[in-house]
Amino acid sequence: MSRIGMMPVAVPAGVQIDIKGSDVKVKGPNGEMSRSFSPSLNIKLDNEQVIVERTSEVATVRALHGTTRALIQNMVTGVSTGFTKVLEIDGVGYRAEMNGQNLVLYLGFSHPIELTPPEGITYDVDVKARQIKVMGKDPEEIGQISADIRKIRPPEPYKGKGIHYLGEKIRRKAGKSGKAKK
Repeated sequence: MSRIGMMPVAVPAGVQIDIKGSDVKVKGPNGEMSRSFSPSLNIKLDNEQVIVERTSEVATVRALHGTTRALIQNMVTGVSTGFTKVLEIDGVGYRAEMNGQNLVLYLGFSHPIELTPPEGITYDVDVKARQIKVMGKDPEEIGQISADIRKIRPPEPYKGKGIHYLGEKIRRKAGKSGKAKK
């Protein structure tokens, strides 16, 4: 049995769930999300909890059990509290600022890079801590946008300059060692 799949998903106050067959629609203070799941799983709402049950013990159904429950949990969390991913900027002269809703990055290129947030995503910049927060309701979308921002100037291994996730360990390399003079 899947330990994750067996746990019920608690529905907090202010969140409404509509289940029609294998389609789940979740509505809350941060917006609305919907997703279709495999029809080989039974999803039901019982006593302010969402329960996911399998219909058979086939390997593919067992594999989907925990994944489906985790995705429903992410939907409930996303519309109630939301998700945040934090990126840090390291490097002399590297900085980020907000221009209205847009994120403007100065990363040592000849030009600033301006990023417009997609629907449902917001940026926040802490200038003193040199941090960028990517916030929204869908953790997959937040992760992809954060990876795209990091990809603009990934951290380099010699000085550690670039954009990295908060708490990410950057593997450092030793620099060149000069030859002894004869």
